[in-house]
Amino acid sequence: MRARLATAVLVTFMAFGAGGAYGAGSDTTTALTPAEVRAQLASAEGLIRQQNYRDAIQVLNQVVESSPREADAYNLLGFSYRKSKDFNRAERNYKRALRLNPEHKGAIEYYGELFIETDRREKAEGMLAKLETLCPSGCSELDQLRKALAGGQTSSADWPSDGS
Repeated sequence: MRARLATAVLVTFMAFGAGGAYGAGSDTTTALTPAEVRAQLASAEGLIRQQNYRDAIQVLNQVVESSPREADAYNLLGFSYRKSKDFNRAERNYKRALRLNPEHKGAIEYYGELFIETDRREKAEGMLAKLETLCPSGCSELDQLRKALAGGQTSSADWPSDGS
């Protein structure tokens, strides 16, 4: 556990530099560069692969604080909260991702999986219909949500689904 946290801190330190995400002596965030956002998202994805959702949430919250229009970060936050069984926060973050990018296939899939996990099958089927429209020739997100609706496992090893 300490090794994972140390890894997360090291990756965050490397991505933000010694100054961190905050200005010296300031309590306001500074915007991350696109490269820093990518590095933070990659760090969070690594933590999620290790099922270290708590640390992933910390990293992703830093991203959305400084880059509030980053749909992928909200999608990953939703995923991390869902896997942590915090369904209310998961839903809020999926909604944010979809407000920023209504065609974010990953967020649509995962939001559908949240509906399945919270016994709202009709809404999950609505997410499936959206994916069928977005993926007329098929896509992995569509396949995964179909599998989940058919009673298969929801995504964990099949992740990440970045919506591209």
